[in-house]
Amino acid sequence: MLAQASEVQVRMLMLRRLLLAIVCCALLPGVVTLVTAAQAQPAPAKAAVAAQQPKRAAFPPGPGNVRATLLIWFILAERLFVLYAALISLQALYIAYLSGAGFDWPVLERARPLAAHAWNVPAALSGAAAALFAREIADLRRFWPRIYHAFGWLAAAFVLLAVANVTHLFGFGSQLARVGNLMFLGSAAFTLVAAWLAWRRGSRAAGWFLVAWTLLEVSTIATAGGFLVSSTDPWTLAWSLPASMVVAAVFVALGVADRLREQRRALSDAERRAQTDPLTGVLNRRSLLERLDAACLRAQARGLPISLLFIDLDHFKSINDTWGHQAGDACLLAVIRPIQAELRQSDVIGRYGGEEFVVVLSSADAGAAQAIAARILERVADLTVEGFGTPIRLTCSIGVASSETLGVWGEQLISKADAAVYAAKHSGRNQVKVAALAA
Repeated sequence: MLAQASEVQVRMLMLRRLLLAIVCCALLPGVVTLVTAAQAQPAPAKAAVAAQQPKRAAFPPGPGNVRATLLIWFILAERLFVLYAALISLQALYIAYLSGAGFDWPVLERARPLAAHAWNVPAALSGAAAALFAREIADLRRFWPRIYHAFGWLAAAFVLLAVANVTHLFGFGSQLARVGNLMFLGSAAFTLVAAWLAWRRGSRAAGWFLVAWTLLEVSTIATAGGFLVSSTDPWTLAWSLPASMVVAAVFVALGVADRLREQRRALSDAERRAQTDPLTGVLNRRSLLERLDAACLRAQARGLPISLLFIDLDHFKSINDTWGHQAGDACLLAVIRPIQAELRQSDVIGRYGGEEFVVVLSSADAGAAQAIAARILERVADLTVEGFGTPIRLTCSIGVASSETLGVWGEQLISKADAAVYAAKHSGRNQVKVAALAA
């Protein structure tokens, strides 16, 4: 708080705060590690792939805190985690000086001549970091853009408050402390309401932050109010405020981990949408070509063959003209399952365009690829698509191309398989043709 505690009282509180520091340093890194590790599991089958806390989720400095903060900062260099690191560091500095321990540590001891300003300035700057952190973890830019900007102005006000500590030279120290406590009181209530509203609108991270903020601000408001109405230090300064900081720090760590999980899930969904065809769910053309190039590089490095199946549905234009495009979409979706039923986990299928699909068969020679194509042909021929009047019977033509017999790779294999399926079409459809070397 922006208040001046007596030297004797501060020294008496130091031991308690250091004990709380040990508890916090033990808890927070463990919580962050366990929760984030649980969220670090790989996203399901190539589908593609924080909590706010304004003012005080503080905990004292320690090796565990440093490791946890630096881990988050360096692994995910994003605004939220930079603000998290800044908030925690400023709060740790505030506790160190307020407890008196900081004045005995190397480097920090240089602030001894500043007396109360050594903790007043970090307290004000932590308020600024907290305001910025709160708006990010509650995702207020999306929920309430105006409130988001209001938190920015609040952060600027706290920075100004930190700079205003120079006014003690002109005899305005007590007035400044009163203004600072009023700012902390007002920002505490404002942040509580904003977090609650963001949580009601669906922000999970805001919910974690709301719990932490509520616990913390009950003590913060009581302490700030005690300074405003009394000339002595309130009892909450010794017990309630430090304990609430420790508890809030744990909830903030959970909130950050939860926000991290949401971001990873969003990234996973975005990656999946970028890689897959929205209708059939298989790879789109761009991703298919990337997988093909990667598979060819692996096969060449290992001295293994690679084969392609170029699958083209027969009479697809007639299906669209007769039954409509919804029926055509249903047919495209229906053929995926019988194709995948004949593929291995290492094989890849993608939609090349229209009614055309390409299958990449890793480590498969021409004979194996031809056998797989024949089985797919039979499965597709057994399909019947219903729900559009007369049942729709499907057939397909398949072209097979293998690096083993052709000596080509990548998109050249696709060209050879395309030529083979063209030959199958002209030979009556519903059959497999294997690409051969030109005479």
